[in-house]
Amino acid sequence: MESDYGLPRELSHLQKSRSLYQPELPPCLQGTTVRLEFGDATTVADSSGGHTISQSFPHTYGQRLAHFLRATAKVPGARIISTHPALRVGLVFCGRQSPGGHNVVWGLHEALKIHNPKSILLGFLGGSEGLFAQKTLEITDDVLATYKNQGGYDLLGRTKDQIRTTEQVNSAMAACNALKLDGLIIVGGVTSNTDAAQLAETFAEAKCSTKVVGVPVTLNGDLKNQFVEANVGFDTICKVNSQLISNVCTDALSAEKYYYFIRLMGRKASHVALECTLQSHPNMVILAEEVAASKLTIFDLTKQICDAVQARAEEEKYHGVILLPEGLIESIPEIYALLQEIHVLLRQGVSVDKISMQLSPWASALFEFLPPFIRKQLLLHPESDDSAQLSQIETEKLLAELVETEMNKRQKEGSYKGKKFNGICHFFGYQARGSLPSKFDCDYAYVLGHICYHILAAGLNGYMATVTNLKNPCNKWRCGAAPITAMLTIKNDVGGSRAMTIGKPLLHPAIVDLRGKVYGVLRENARKLLLDDIYRNPGPLQFDGPGADSRVVSLYVEDLDYMGRIKELNEYLEKVRGIVKPGCSQDVLKAALSAMSSVTNVLSIMSSPTNTTVRSNMGYTKGLFSAITRDGEPLVKKLAAVSVFGVLPGAMIASLIYSPPDFIYNKNAPSKSTN
Repeated sequence: MESDYGLPRELSHLQKSRSLYQPELPPCLQGTTVRLEFGDATTVADSSGGHTISQSFPHTYGQRLAHFLRATAKVPGARIISTHPALRVGLVFCGRQSPGGHNVVWGLHEALKIHNPKSILLGFLGGSEGLFAQKTLEITDDVLATYKNQGGYDLLGRTKDQIRTTEQVNSAMAACNALKLDGLIIVGGVTSNTDAAQLAETFAEAKCSTKVVGVPVTLNGDLKNQFVEANVGFDTICKVNSQLISNVCTDALSAEKYYYFIRLMGRKASHVALECTLQSHPNMVILAEEVAASKLTIFDLTKQICDAVQARAEEEKYHGVILLPEGLIESIPEIYALLQEIHVLLRQGVSVDKISMQLSPWASALFEFLPPFIRKQLLLHPESDDSAQLSQIETEKLLAELVETEMNKRQKEGSYKGKKFNGICHFFGYQARGSLPSKFDCDYAYVLGHICYHILAAGLNGYMATVTNLKNPCNKWRCGAAPITAMLTIKNDVGGSRAMTIGKPLLHPAIVDLRGKVYGVLRENARKLLLDDIYRNPGPLQFDGPGADSRVVSLYVEDLDYMGRIKELNEYLEKVRGIVKPGCSQDVLKAALSAMSSVTNVLSIMSSPTNTTVRSNMGYTKGLFSAITRDGEPLVKKLAAVSVFGVLPGAMIASLIYSPPDFIYNKNAPSKSTN
């Protein structure tokens, strides 16, 4: 709390150059006049949880979408906010630092001053603890000077603590009241924005005048839903990591004698590992979601990696690069169960040196089997969300050691006749987390900061700033705001091997969709990437010239723009109303009724809670079936004949899938901005 927050810093020549970069604004946010259009009232994606969520958030559930348009836009019902009184706004960094966070502050500050120079932006020092203690720093141009377009959260500091208990919520409200804040901006990921939703509801119930706004900033990339296409920081993290991975790939190809096991950040979702695979093309990637879905044990993983090593040896290749997400360890069923037992004992106050003696027999046997360094790391106290300290558990080292043991055994038995296996381990985490943000993240965060102002100017509470159509140049972006309650879901069962919070409305992390387009791209190219070494080096992060305007590959492949499609649907509905008016012919009326009846019936079936579950299960079953068959014959039968990843059963075949360079980077490259 007594750190030197906000003090001017000595910048390198590159940092100074970046601080002078002026991010772009979409046309709808340029100038001092913005038109606001309200869309329809929102619901939730899973209707089975709608009633519970509406009961838990009676003041903020069902609010309408908001779209920000150019002042000249001819949209019936849209209005221009003409009065801009001085606002007092507070901003707090919650969660782990993510490149681009400082530009949210910059964008918000600039928008406040443009519309009323008397407005004040206060940054809370030290995250949520600073909020509770009312420790603030007034943001000015001088304070921002050496933090524009810079990485980290060192302008204000951050916290990973939650704002969830009654005492914490009351402290936050007391701070907002004492400081007479018109708005509170919460910058963070799924946990922080869940807290933002609860704060907004509590403030509304207590008739507190402070409006709460969330901003999607997290390096994990797991705050994704129909309204949020990407998170600030994810683009930078993946580009920086991809260069490091590519350098390692080149080293592996040069020495031809090492297998590199690389663990990447991402918590419980594998989005970072998946995206880095698409960008750098290593030989293998093991996604936590696949392991959980197929319930692969640590022995399954070891055997399958060994089979891949042996298959490459038959091609006279004794090197390779394997990517692992940090959440993999919790996705392995028996390890997860062991962690659960350990955490229960830790919560009961059992000392670390006595835990092994109080484990169940099977857990004790597994615990003793694991190498000493892993045993020590599993005994670390869990995080605030009751998950293991994933960044501290060296899963890559565990797998490398188990694979080496198995390969030595095979060599001794004569089943493997290649060179000795050599594993080298890396954890790429903090190296990317503190990076200068990419051009995309600079622009995206800056735009979100401006949107935060317009949300507050419109008097909206419990909203998240959103931008869609992000795969296109900035002048094509759609800016808006969506109620956070529309993003909440309720988990009523246990997914995979990981227990989820049961029955409580939350913003749950979006895991890799095993039926999605991005995962499908991976599935198509497993064998090629495993055996052909088509490594790709995107080079260092670019701020200008070739590569500066690139986006993460997954953004191109997913092709989302949910908000744009909502508007397109409304346009079609308006056209129908324009055509089918009283006085139209009987034939037109009958055709409209028939079409609308069919559409309504189909949509009713698709959106019913029961059918959603059935379709989900059918989709996964179909995907898994296609993964374990080839030419109509189960790959399980073929495994005995050919032991390569391209023909392995279940999840591992899907985890090694890559795209040839030309498949995405030329075909789907964005057009150059015409701003």
